[in-house]
Amino acid sequence: MQPAALLDLLIQNGIAMQQQVYARNAYLCHAGTMATDIYYIEEGSVQVYVTDQDEEQIIRFGYAGNIIVALDAFLTGQPTSFYMQAIKKTKVHIIRKEAFMQWVYSDIAYTQLWARLMEDLVVQQMEREIDLLTTAPKTRYERVLARSPQLFQQIPNKYIASYLRMSPETLSRLKKS
Repeated sequence: MQPAALLDLLIQNGIAMQQQVYARNAYLCHAGTMATDIYYIEEGSVQVYVTDQDEEQIIRFGYAGNIIVALDAFLTGQPTSFYMQAIKKTKVHIIRKEAFMQWVYSDIAYTQLWARLMEDLVVQQMEREIDLLTTAPKTRYERVLARSPQLFQQIPNKYIASYLRMSPETLSRLKKS
């Protein structure tokens, strides 16, 4: 199920949601906080990152039509290790974990949908791990381009380069070749 269809389903079922607009560079959540909200991005874009010795390591992006969540906090109930920051002005629908999980367990079809969403997320995470373990920048670039071509229309190159663990100049050369 596409995220927009899931959002429509949640709205139809009266799941409490609020809309919020985040300015460019504003944080949706900070590492060390209890961040269990689910965000459906209506417009704009978000980077999800961790810090390593004061250096940002981007691990995920969200843009229009995506759902993002600090999955570690969502699943464990512990503070998150992630920062989620708007790359540009971003409008989101915020879905509270408690309301969402109550809805998930209210019907077997919703529980099965939740299982499929989690399976998709695990596959995405495995793809990301392969990207990180692939040493050749060209291969990393080609894998991400094949998997998420829309990323290159939604996210500025400097962020994509960081995500791919390469310099912006290397990314520029790869895009031209």
